[in-house]
Amino acid sequence: MTFQPGSDLDADTVQERVDTAIEENDVVLFMKGNRLMPQCGYSQRALELVSQYVDDFETVDVLPALPEFREALESHSGWETTPQTYVEGEFVGGSDVLAELDERGELEATLAGE
Repeated sequence: MTFQPGSDLDADTVQERVDTAIEENDVVLFMKGNRLMPQCGYSQRALELVSQYVDDFETVDVLPALPEFREALESHSGWETTPQTYVEGEFVGGSDVLAELDERGELEATLAGE
C-alpha cells in the first residue's frame, strides 16, 4: 500500500471515524500504516508496545487523510502528532509515553483500563 496524496475523506467524515473508533473500542491506536505494514518508526514502536499486552485492539491508518486526522485527533487529545493511543475513550499518549509506561511497569495495567 502506497500513500497517495489527496483524500476522498472530508474533515467531517474523519472526525466521525475518530469519534466512533475511540467510543467503540477498549484500545485504539491511530497510526501511520497498519498492523502488517507500519509506515513510520514511531507507529511501529507503539504497535509493538500495545501488542505486548493486548491482542484485541483497533488500529486506524491516518495516512489516507493525514491533515484531517491530525485535526480530529487534536480535538480529543490536544496533540496533532501520531501515533496516538486511547484506552476506554481516554487519551494515553504516543510511542514515547507508551515506552515510558512500559519501563515503569505500568503499561499493561494502563492498557487494561486500570
